[in-house]
Parts: sequence; structure tokens; C-alpha cells
Amino acid sequence: MGEKSIQKKKYILETARKVFVEKGYKKVTMKDIVEACDISRGGLYLYFESTAQIFMEVLKMESQEDDDVFGDRISPDASASDILLLFLKEQKKELLRKNNTLTQAIYEYYFENRPAKKDNPLKKQFDMAAKVIEKLIEDGVRDGEFYCEDCEGAARNIMFVLEGLKIFNQTVGITPDMVDREILFILQTLSVEE
Repeated sequence: MGEKSIQKKKYILETARKVFVEKGYKKVTMKDIVEACDISRGGLYLYFESTAQIFMEVLKMESQEDDDVFGDRISPDASASDILLLFLKEQKKELLRKNNTLTQAIYEYYFENRPAKKDNPLKKQFDMAAKVIEKLIEDGVRDGEFYCEDCEGAARNIMFVLEGLKIFNQTVGITPDMVDREILFILQTLSVEE
């Protein structure tokens, strides 16, 4: 694929992301994306076969961008607790973002498509994040920053709390104080008792 094609595909994905944010997943058609991109139907089908394929590419793009932003903010001498705190602060920002989020579209996609567990990118993303947190907790325990008898369980619990907050925010709404309370509880469960 040439540079012009790569740029066109990226433009389509960035534009489609806005459409998915605005309409969710279920209501978006290829026609919506064609109109938003101001390209021909054939021009869109040159790159993508369906809204599902476009949506999965949007999720991949989003995940890579999130990883890049987070990775760039970690200093080389950061401790495990520094990194975990930065991760939780980034999650708080994401949780409190009511607009410009794909959360509704993501849940609609997964409720409609029900991919097999082994093929489910959302599960893979959850498991990868849990593994990273588990490693952070293990490093913190080793360095005396954290106390934890079950690092894997603690990491998965943190991910479940964050996922629950995400759903709660989409359905009921959350405040910064609510998120702070949960983050404080997470950090207290890992604190070394003096």
C-alpha cells in the first residue's frame, strides 16, 4: 500500500471513529461513513468490506494511540507505584470523558457480534492490561512498595473495578469524587502496612 493509500485509510478510520462516537455501533451504515468522509461508495469499499471491519480497525488504532500516549509519559526511573498511579490517573481521565468516547459503540458491537473468547479483542485487551498491572504489583511487592499475596487477583480486580466504572458512567454517571474513592481504595489495598 502506497503512502497516499495509507493516508486515505487513516482518514477513513479517523472519520469513521467520529461517526461511531456520535451514533454508536448499531446505527452506523457504510453510507454514513461514505457521507462523513465525502468519498464514493467504491472508494470506501476499496479499503473496507463492512462497518464491522472498520470498527475493529478503529479499535486497533485507538488502542495503539492509547499505548503510545501512556508509554511516552513514563519516566525511565519511575517506580512501580509511580507507574500504577499514572495508569489510574489516565483511567480517571478516560472514565470522566462523557463525550468523544467509543464506550457505547464498543458494547453495542460486542453484544451484537459475540466473538469467541479466543478471538475477542476486548478480552485480549483486558487480559493484557491485567498482566501489565500484575507485573507492576509484583515489582512493587519485590521493591517493598506494595503488599499483596495474590498479584494476579489484585490486577484482575482493578480491571473489573475500572470496567464497572466505565459502564456505570455510561448508564448512571459518575463524579470525580466517586472515581477518586475507588482509586484510593485500590491503592490502600496494596499499601504496605507499617
